[in-house]
Amino acid sequence: MAPAVRNHRYIKIWDAGCATGPETYSLAIVLREALGPYAFRRVTILATDLDEENGQFGEMVRRGEYPKENIKRLPREIVDRYFSKDDRRGVYRVSDELKRRVTFQQHDLRSLRPVSDYVNLVLCKNVLLHLSEETRAEVISMFHKCLAPDGYLVTEQTQQMPSEVRHLFRQILPNVRLFQKVS
Repeated sequence: MAPAVRNHRYIKIWDAGCATGPETYSLAIVLREALGPYAFRRVTILATDLDEENGQFGEMVRRGEYPKENIKRLPREIVDRYFSKDDRRGVYRVSDELKRRVTFQQHDLRSLRPVSDYVNLVLCKNVLLHLSEETRAEVISMFHKCLAPDGYLVTEQTQQMPSEVRHLFRQILPNVRLFQKVS
């Protein structure tokens, strides 16, 4: 984890477009492993999605329940540490420790209203490609405004940073869509 984020008293992450939440909980696992149990308590993950499926996505994220097929590629020790098996329902349930760090809310990125301010990391994967070039630039500008001075933005590999907002970020690595806010 980047020292700029690790050294914050509180770490706030926005997973914009979380769908059913597996990426959100994968991120929570990575952070828990990297930070340990005490520092992990300083983490807040805001998981948002448009959720036009009658609240289905939000409920799936809140419950943190996934079928065995979604878990089978995880290392056994990770499954044992962060999931409990519910044989009756045929699902694996994310640990309460992880669920306490994640809050789901319905949110439309096109509203251009951030869900919070002073966010350390915005993760926006598989969403921007569904927006027009103009709206994509507006959403990225909104992300810039809500990020902490040393905050980061992660986007999907297939998306290029729109030229009108390119000056707002510096790309950390040439072949990874990880950007740091330029103040």
